[in-house]
Amino acid sequence: MEHQLTTFGNGLRLITHDMPNIRSVAVGCWIDTGSRDESQEEAGASHFLEHLLFKGSDTWSAREISDTFDRLGARHNAFTSKEYTCFWARMRDEDLPIGVEVLGEMIQRPAFRAEEIDSERHVVLEEINMNEDDPTDVAHELFIDAIWGGHALAPPILGTAESISGMSRSTIRDYWARRYTPRGTVVAVAGNLPADLVQRVERHFGTWEGEPIDRHLTTPTMLPAVEVRTKDTEQAHIVLGCPSIPRDDDRRFALTLLDHVLGGGMSSRLFHEIREQRGLAYAIHSFRLPFAETGASAIYVGTTPTQTEEVLTIIRHELDKVINDGVTEDELERAKGHVKGSLAIGLEDASSWMNRIGRNELIGMDHLTVDETVARLGAVTHDEIIEVAKIAYAGPYMIGAVGPFSAGDLAGFVA
Repeated sequence: MEHQLTTFGNGLRLITHDMPNIRSVAVGCWIDTGSRDESQEEAGASHFLEHLLFKGSDTWSAREISDTFDRLGARHNAFTSKEYTCFWARMRDEDLPIGVEVLGEMIQRPAFRAEEIDSERHVVLEEINMNEDDPTDVAHELFIDAIWGGHALAPPILGTAESISGMSRSTIRDYWARRYTPRGTVVAVAGNLPADLVQRVERHFGTWEGEPIDRHLTTPTMLPAVEVRTKDTEQAHIVLGCPSIPRDDDRRFALTLLDHVLGGGMSSRLFHEIREQRGLAYAIHSFRLPFAETGASAIYVGTTPTQTEEVLTIIRHELDKVINDGVTEDELERAKGHVKGSLAIGLEDASSWMNRIGRNELIGMDHLTVDETVARLGAVTHDEIIEVAKIAYAGPYMIGAVGPFSAGDLAGFVA
């Protein structure tokens, strides 16, 4: 068993992974809410809450929370995605009780003091400004808008300057009350676990009340599209991709291997052809965006604007090659070895295990053991690589880009 699951009477789930040979522990509170769950008025509320819950409760101030974690030598933070939010801390095993208490207080009883909301509002606005100044981030957001425009997955996680500036205390509090409930929360703990962990979690979370939450899933309609931020830049930033498989599709194992061959590292085809052989880019890589009802497979590249056409031509050519011919046996075996090794190395610390079991439990993924995952990867065949390539990279194509050109200049590459 790589995990143990306990469900409390209020619907809260506790999932654990024991690592008795280390002296640290990681705890995360996974909330089943993200930017896709927001109304137009609430745009950015999930991420805003990620900030605000660290500002304290009626009995804990923001300073007391930060001082407590600092006194323990603990690391703590949070992150927000389109589908979930996680508040986490990593500390010595003997300090876990105070970590569970502080996280429980933050999540269940936030104060939402007006002056702290206004102060943190400025912080979030600065974060939005920072992202707007990063052309790589902008290109990725434009790609998401190109592929999912009009769908719940399209709006930016941070919200907009307008939505954050206008968001009232009541809007934030109502969103928290509706989306933060025990039935939509998983507490994940990995590391050297105390024998009374279940009792401690029940003590700090067991009286929490709330109704189940829901999420309306709709498959987006996707057509070829180009979204460009025309800007006089020294480098063009381009994301090209296609609709792909959702996160629980069994073909994800083949796609993981394909992505490594295509753009997953220094031995990948795109890195070799575009950077090593031709010197056309410094950074190029492929990536996936898997969600509940849909997904995307994409390639990012940064290149000199005058080389954009040549780079996109090569990318489309390499995609056609892998769709028609697949990969070589050597490439497939090398990808399997890389992914297996990365999996083993990546699960050597408590935080990695906490993230793995917490996220999988929250989103309803099977809890495969490491050996089961390795076996699934090892069983992928050449024919399965071609099959998933035809799904993930055969179009329709979408582009998000930042550079000194227009959408019409790139339209030929999504045809």
